Amino acid sequence: MPLEVKPLGYSNDALEPNIDAKTMEIHHDKHYATYVNNYNDAVKKQPELEGKPLHEVLANNCAMVKDEIKTAVRNNGGGAHNHALFWEILNPAGRPGNEPVGKLAEAINKSFGGFAQFKEKFETAGKTRFGSGWAWLIKK
Repeated sequence: MPLEVKPLGYSNDALEPNIDAKTMEIHHDKHYATYVNNYNDAVKKQPELEGKPLHEVLANNCAMVKDEIKTAVRNNGGGAHNHALFWEILNPAGRPGNEPVGKLAEAINKSFGGFAQFKEKFETAGKTRFGSGWAWLIKK
């Protein structure tokens, strides 16, 4: 079964004024859908990948993917995965501008020297990778 475009889960204008409806429409219906379609086209060249969960295919720098399609799978699968996660974590009733507290704040301060430094490094990370704007903070 090919990867599918997941529905947004809320209206395109639910995040206004922070993200306008047209931006959401373009990102969901065009960018995200294109990543999904291009990913599906790429994995057709390695049929044993079709139907595997996306996170498994992307795991360990696409270890199970043949070299000739690895870039297409990584870029398009990663773009699809990032967008799907983006739709899930956005909250129309969110609280923009708040700094983290508790253990997360402590870890950021320890690793980056403060929230301002973290934001600077995080922004740079997002701007310097394929699909500009995508960066994740992950703690194991």
